[in-house]
Amino acid sequence: MSAHMTPERVRSKIDHPIVDGDGHWVEYDPVFSDKMRKVGGDLAADGFLKAMGTTRELLSMPVVERREKRLGQQAFWARQAENTLDRATAMMPKLLYDRLDELGLDFVIVYPTAGLRFPRIQDDATRRAVIRAYNIVSADYFSGLGDRLTPAAIIPMHTPDEAIAELEFVTKQLGSKVGMFGSNMARKVPAAAANDPDTARFAVWYDVLGLDSENDYDPVWAKCVELGIAPTFHSASSNQGLRLSPTNFTYNHIGHFAAAGHATAKAIFLGGVTRRFPELRFAFLEGGVGWASQLFGDLIEHWERRSAKALERMHPDKLDRAQLMSLVEKYGYSDIAAALRERGGLPDPEQAYLTGNLDNIDDFSACQITRKEDWVDLYAKPYYFGCEADDRMNATAFGKNNPFGSKLNAIFSSDIGHFDVIDMRHPLPEAYELVEDGHITSDDFRAFTFTNPVKLWGTQNPKFFEGTRVAKEAAAVLAAAQTPTFAAAE
Repeated sequence: MSAHMTPERVRSKIDHPIVDGDGHWVEYDPVFSDKMRKVGGDLAADGFLKAMGTTRELLSMPVVERREKRLGQQAFWARQAENTLDRATAMMPKLLYDRLDELGLDFVIVYPTAGLRFPRIQDDATRRAVIRAYNIVSADYFSGLGDRLTPAAIIPMHTPDEAIAELEFVTKQLGSKVGMFGSNMARKVPAAAANDPDTARFAVWYDVLGLDSENDYDPVWAKCVELGIAPTFHSASSNQGLRLSPTNFTYNHIGHFAAAGHATAKAIFLGGVTRRFPELRFAFLEGGVGWASQLFGDLIEHWERRSAKALERMHPDKLDRAQLMSLVEKYGYSDIAAALRERGGLPDPEQAYLTGNLDNIDDFSACQITRKEDWVDLYAKPYYFGCEADDRMNATAFGKNNPFGSKLNAIFSSDIGHFDVIDMRHPLPEAYELVEDGHITSDDFRAFTFTNPVKLWGTQNPKFFEGTRVAKEAAAVLAAAQTPTFAAAE
């Protein structure tokens, strides 16, 4: 702790609670699977154990075989060993609950560890059984701890019906308030059908939900509004595409949460979801906010060049063919002049009028952007970004370089329970270092660690923080925000 303040010291400098938007617990597989077998049967328990055994299989595989199959190196020694107290804390929610004051945390949203991989299970029946049983057992582990801890239920998104069924169950039967939604699901490419598993693994495309999906997910978003659930995504993109090193886990790991969030956030925006559901709040976890700042700017720059109005400048009929020919002849490019004459003065007549057979050539048509405030309403306002404490790029959320000077909704995400947190007492002081070093203000820190997470979940569900350690302060934040609220299901 010598390199940091203590959590107690940080707390002495602030006057607001700390809400951790993304902590983790580490399920103990042998016991957890037994509990799943009791509530979900053999299909659930055996599916759980098979999914959890994938890492063991890959770590047992010779490097030469991983190279041949192009399988990514997995994380080994990924659980605390030297810090036994933290290892135990990650395994037992009751111990985490007892240590929250020591860690400087008032309220924690706790996401799965094992559950991060279950939305990838391809067999429909197995996936649904595993996720249903997981949610039941997980809710039981956190029973009686709800004033300071709440677990995220897994919401599979392979089909809208599957997602809606699980949303209904976890909210109405388990009392869940947080949903970890699947995204970037692998779908088979019809034109590249493959029979063997090693080949089939590469013959896929990834469904990013908001754009070009085979399914209409609007009923899911409508159900989220009805139930008061903010969709939060904690999806991976390791072991995909450019992250398939068979020898280097760090290469595969860096940036993979950001890449997954980038894909889904971009699709939801361009697909007009935030336009059709302005009351919804979305979160993209553990990838930081640096990518989100860049995406915000990239979208605007592309709109300036690729919206329907902007494309009018690029229509082939806008080309002054006579002027082009005159300039070519003036500068003595006789060969180009001859080729242009053969083509009627148009450089590429074979391609000039092709648009990919699109009826609507405006990539931004679903967004219906007519004024600069639309960008804030459709991107900066509904999107939230989970940021690990020691990420110096967190400051970009609060700087003046974002479009229109907008601050992005970064939320403090401790990631306790995972290998990158060496000591669970470190995340809060590490986050506060941005204040100490002058990169963000005390007000920014308050937004990062309290106001933004309260708005993410409390705007969606006004009752979210009732009965919690931070109920009074959260209610004041929501009242001051003067934003519409949408009642969750009773």
